[in-house]
Amino acid sequence: MAFQCQRDCYMKEFVTSVVSCCPAELKQEVNGRKETLKGFNVLLKDTILFPEGGGQPDDHGLIGEVPVLRVTRQGPDAVHFVTSPVEVGQEVRVTVDWERRFDHMQQHSGQHLITALADAMFGYKTTSWDLGRHRSTIELDTPSVKAAQLQELEEAVNEKIRSGIPVSVQLLDLSDPAVEKVRSRGLPDDHAGPIRIIDMEGIDANMCCGTHVTNLSHLQVIKLLGTEKGKKNKTNLIFLTGNRVLKYAEKSYSTERSLVSLLKTGPDEHVEAVEKIQKSVKLLQKSNLSLLRDMAVLIARDFKNNPHRGNFFSFHKKEGDNEFMNIIANEINTEETLVFLTVGEEKGAGLFLLAGPSGQVTELGPRILELLQGKGAGKNGRFQGKANSLARREEVEAFLRQRCKHHSSEEE
Repeated sequence: MAFQCQRDCYMKEFVTSVVSCCPAELKQEVNGRKETLKGFNVLLKDTILFPEGGGQPDDHGLIGEVPVLRVTRQGPDAVHFVTSPVEVGQEVRVTVDWERRFDHMQQHSGQHLITALADAMFGYKTTSWDLGRHRSTIELDTPSVKAAQLQELEEAVNEKIRSGIPVSVQLLDLSDPAVEKVRSRGLPDDHAGPIRIIDMEGIDANMCCGTHVTNLSHLQVIKLLGTEKGKKNKTNLIFLTGNRVLKYAEKSYSTERSLVSLLKTGPDEHVEAVEKIQKSVKLLQKSNLSLLRDMAVLIARDFKNNPHRGNFFSFHKKEGDNEFMNIIANEINTEETLVFLTVGEEKGAGLFLLAGPSGQVTELGPRILELLQGKGAGKNGRFQGKANSLARREEVEAFLRQRCKHHSSEEE
């Protein structure tokens, strides 16, 4: 079955009727966390909202005033997930999120064009592709693509766009001999209905279920950003089509203006200016590390030279690392002294080190992890790790100081 979105990819509104509405759940990821959303699966008599497929994400839109959050294909049906029920049998107006739809049309048709010409010009077959949120990727069956080939390919695809070549859709029966002549990576197991062919006149005929432009001029422009090493003997070609190129140019210009202001140089000198800054930063980091090491030694010696030092030492510094803490611990005789060191934001995340008599460290380490909400491990009288929060540092220090007093009284 071909949906209305496939018969007319440019239709923005469509009146149809509700066939069914059943309770359902949608699993989605929000800010890196997996959530399950309760709602309803809606079947319509027909739809202009494309269900994900062919490497193309689904459409978003409205059924009446109800937002459609996901559209999937199940056999011949398009299933629309909504959070509010709609009445079965009622006539509804379906509206597509046109900006999202047209973007997908440009990227998908752009992929077909690039794929066809990469094959025709260099024999590089497309093995898969991904329509990303910001940029798209075509996986080519070649270990590498030369810079000159990339430039030649970009010039060729944009020449086809300027030529205004029409793009048409054909619906063929699976038994039609013409099906054997078109490019295809196979049909899904649950495919139903006629075979849909996207025909770029004189360039490519490809089996595809996605939404496409009707003329290559609607792609506006294609920019091949470059290539990356893909899977074994594959190359990923990264590209932008149409409005994404314009947004990319706008963002690049905005970034350029910001860098001009920050670096106090023109765009042509930005790389050189950043390289100079990086060299300066490395020298400063090296100098800072040397100072921290000297400081660590002085901190430890100051404690050792204190005649009233006791058997517990605690120290915190905002700037520092594991090496800084270990130098202090190495300078102090931890066979007789329990040492608790932390670096990082006082109320935020940081690093910690507990060093001292092996038995004490093994016993106290897990409790320190708990109080600092951290992760770590220990052996040979050292227990160190990452603290998610140093907010309870003073509490840890008081706890350790008390344990040291208790340990000393037991020895007496």
